[in-house]
Amino acid sequence: MITFIAIIHVLVAIALILIVLLQTGRGSEIGAAFGGGSSQTLFGSSGSSGFMTKLTTAAVIIFMLTSLSLAYIYSHRTSTLKSVPAKTQESAPAQQQK
Repeated sequence: MITFIAIIHVLVAIALILIVLLQTGRGSEIGAAFGGGSSQTLFGSSGSSGFMTKLTTAAVIIFMLTSLSLAYIYSHRTSTLKSVPAKTQESAPAQQQK
């Protein structure tokens, strides 16, 4: 169970990075003045804002849920190893010199 949630967590983190990098910035209008018009965008001039915002929101919610669940699981996990008291080192018998 922990492994499955951790894999989902890493995949969502990578997807979140890619989603954020694909979004256009707030100051992207200045790029249109220098030839970077909106006709070459993937979703059209205004179609990407709603879709990308919803996708980012979904990825953030999944990321937060997996973060919280992993933190809860690791904090309440019991150790399967039994604690063994440290053995005291007994003094070795004095070696006899020849």
